[in-house]
Amino acid sequence: MPSDERTGPEIHELFLLWAARRTGILEALLSTAGTPAEVAAATDVAQPAAERVVRALARVGFLERVGDEYEPTNRALGLLAKRDVRSIGAFPHELDRLDELVELPETLETGVAPERRGDWEANALGADYATAEATVRACVTEAVRAAPHAGSVVDLSGGSGVYAREFVARGLDATLVASPATAERLGRVHADRVRIHADVPAALDPDFDVAFLGDALSAMDSAEARATCSVAADLLDGDGAVVAADVFADGDDVAAVAAEVRGLAAGHGGAHPPEDVRDWLVDAGLADVRVSAIPGTDRSAVVGTAD
Repeated sequence: MPSDERTGPEIHELFLLWAARRTGILEALLSTAGTPAEVAAATDVAQPAAERVVRALARVGFLERVGDEYEPTNRALGLLAKRDVRSIGAFPHELDRLDELVELPETLETGVAPERRGDWEANALGADYATAEATVRACVTEAVRAAPHAGSVVDLSGGSGVYAREFVARGLDATLVASPATAERLGRVHADRVRIHADVPAALDPDFDVAFLGDALSAMDSAEARATCSVAADLLDGDGAVVAADVFADGDDVAAVAAEVRGLAAGHGGAHPPEDVRDWLVDAGLADVRVSAIPGTDRSAVVGTAD
């Protein structure tokens, strides 16, 4: 998942894991293989190379030696188990992103992004849930400042609900809009703390004090992002605020370039210019639209208030 405050792997660890996944080494080690010889027998990798990869994975903490065999550590749990998004972490989605990045030249030439793995969505939710606590707090603080008397918030990001949980911790009633598949994956993650709305936003009553878009617009193309801003504005109760906390295309910011490249590789999304987001919120009927950097993060907030 990106050059932000999420806990992510070092580049060489990432490439090691990616190569191990692409060659079947990871699948072998996480299922039946306990030795380099068994890895070589289960894959097309020669045993000397398998030995080096296994030793390297142990060196960076994904495997541990137990007797004559290697076993996965807790650090490898997210590569193995997908049922609970809280235990997946950032690594698996980083590998998914790398899959897309290495295919970027072909995507640029054909206009068709590579097919995603079956566990891509689960990995994305795991990485979202692993967003650094400091980043989550800073973004939510910006939203609370925009509507200091707010009692309710709707989180339209469709992610893991990591921002919604922080709103609840601040005393707000939070509703997370998610697809039915995402709602099912989240299961008991939020227990009774966050209300999950597994339907279209239009099915909600427009009575929220804050409509929050956390890391949402950069995952969308311009048309979808514009429409989402309009939907967010329609969910406000009279004098509420829409708050979009995201990486925006502002100057030569490294995070914005990274978001743009990820958008190109995925075939959609990217870093939108903040002035475009401002226009979208104005067109949605909001007033006093302003843009400000969120301290301590690589994100900015675009805030618009209802008349």
